[in-house]
Amino acid sequence: MSQSHQQPALPTCPGCEEPLDAGDRFCGACGHDLSAVPTGPGDRPTVAVAAPPAGQAEAGPGDAGRAGAGTPDAGAPRAGAVEGGAVRWPAAAETDSSDVPAPVHSPADVPGTDSDGRPLTGPGAESGGGAGAAPGGPAHEEAGAVRVRHDHRAAPGGGTATGAAADAGGAARTTGDRAAAGAGAAPDGAAEPGGDPDSGDFPLAAPDPRTAEHAPAAPAAGEKVCVACRSGRVDPDGYCENCGHAQPRERDHMEQELDTVAAVSDRGLRHHRNEDSFAVSSTALPDGSPAVVAIVCDGVSSASRPDEASAAAATAANEALLASLPRGTHPQQAMHEAIVAASEAVNALAQEPAGAMGHDAHRHQNAPACTLVGAVVAGGLLIVGWVGDSRVYWVPEDRTRPTARLTEDDSWAAQMVAAGLMNEAEAYADDRAHAITGWLGADAYELEPHTAAFKPDRPGLVVVCTDGLWNYAESGEEMAAAVPADAQERPLHAAQVLVGHALDGGGHDNVTVALLPFAVGPDGAGSARASV
Repeated sequence: MSQSHQQPALPTCPGCEEPLDAGDRFCGACGHDLSAVPTGPGDRPTVAVAAPPAGQAEAGPGDAGRAGAGTPDAGAPRAGAVEGGAVRWPAAAETDSSDVPAPVHSPADVPGTDSDGRPLTGPGAESGGGAGAAPGGPAHEEAGAVRVRHDHRAAPGGGTATGAAADAGGAARTTGDRAAAGAGAAPDGAAEPGGDPDSGDFPLAAPDPRTAEHAPAAPAAGEKVCVACRSGRVDPDGYCENCGHAQPRERDHMEQELDTVAAVSDRGLRHHRNEDSFAVSSTALPDGSPAVVAIVCDGVSSASRPDEASAAAATAANEALLASLPRGTHPQQAMHEAIVAASEAVNALAQEPAGAMGHDAHRHQNAPACTLVGAVVAGGLLIVGWVGDSRVYWVPEDRTRPTARLTEDDSWAAQMVAAGLMNEAEAYADDRAHAITGWLGADAYELEPHTAAFKPDRPGLVVVCTDGLWNYAESGEEMAAAVPADAQERPLHAAQVLVGHALDGGGHDNVTVALLPFAVGPDGAGSARASV
C-alpha cells in the first residue's frame, strides 16, 4: 500500500471537537476535511506550524517502544521524520472510523494553493524555503519552523509579499510591523509612500471625514459670509454651505445713522422675526434749512404679513415727506399726508387677484396692519404724527428739567383713562391694555391720523419708539433715566443702549427706536403746540 502524505493526526475535530482516530482524513461525525489548512482567525494573526529541524535522523526501531499506546503502527516511521530533505508522514489507515476503505491521494493529485496563495507542488513545498522561515523572529519560534500567513494576498507572479520579504533576507512582518510601517496600502499592490508594496492593508474608499481637511470655496465678492464659521457661503435659504448654521435675517437687527439722526431695530428675545421697521432721512426746506425725518412702524402680530405692512408704511411715509417738505408744504400738513400715504401702501397689500381668496372667505378680516409714529425736525419746529400705540418722548438736555410724552396711545387703556373709568396705573395693569383701537390697514375702522407741532425753547432729544421699548420705560422719567447722558453727541450709541435696556428687561417684543437731537435756534423761542 502506497504511503499517503497527510497532516499529523489531530486529537479532536476542529469543526465539532469530536475525538479522531489515527489516520482520519475526514471527521466521522461532521465530515470535516482534516487535511485542509485551517482558516485564519478573524484578527488575522501570524500562525506558525512547527516542523522538525532539518537533518533529524530517521526514527529507529527503538523509537517504536517509546511511541506510547497511541501509536498506530510501532514499525511505521515516526510522524514528521525527515528522509533526504522530505518529511515522511505515517501511513494512512486502511479504513476510516466507519470501517469504510479510505481513499489515498498524493499531494500532487489534489490541485490547489496553500494559505499564501502558492500552488501545492509536492511534499518539498511544505518544508522548503519559500514561505520565509523566521529564525529568531518576533515569537522566537523553534529553528526551522515554517510560518503560515493568513493575512497576505498573492503577489503578481505567483509569490507573496511575505515570501518576497523573506527572500530578501528579512523576517516575516507581523501585524505590529505593518502598523509601524505606515497607514494603509496602495490599491492593486502599488507602492505607498513610507511603506512596502502590497502590504495587505486595505485603504479606505474615501478620506476619514473626522480628519479630512475642509477646504470650502471662498465666497465671491458680494456674497454673504457665515456669521458662525466665517468662511462658508450662505445659500438662498439662509444656511451656511460649509457648517449648515442658520443665518440671522437681515431685519433681525438693523442700524442706520445720519448726521443728525440714528435708529436701531432688533428682533428681541421672544419673537421669531422682526415685524418692526423704520426709515430715517434728511432733506432741505425751500429756504435751505435742514429737515430731519424719522418714521417708526410696528407690525400688528395678529394680522397677516405684519413685517411687510410695517416696511411698506415706513417707506411710503418717508418718501411722502421727502417729496412734500422741499416744496414748501408745512411740516405738520406734510406729516398728515405722509400717514395717509402709508395707510394706502398697507391697504394695497390686502388687494389680491380675483379668486385668490376663494379658499378663505374671511381673509379680508385679517389684512396686513401696523402702527406708525413719526417725527420731523424742521425750521425750529418739532412735528410728531402717529396712529396706534407707538410713542414719542421729549428728553431735555438738562435732565433737571421735566421730560414729556408727546403722543397719546390709540389703545384700550388710553380710552379707559380718557373716559375716567380707570387711572393710568389700573388701565395699563389690565390684560387688555395693549389692545389697539387705531392702526393702518384695510380692515381699520376709520383712519384718524394724529399730528402735533412743538417749538421747544431748550435743546433736547426726541425719542421715537415702539412699545417694545416703552414697555420697559413707560413714563417720561423712566425713559430719561435710560437715555445715556451723551445721547446728543452720540445718537447711534444711545439708540443701541436703549435697545439693550429693553433686551435686558426681557425682550418680549420687537424693539425699535430712533433718536433726533434737537438744537434751539439763536432766538430761543418758547414752545407751542397745535394738534389735529
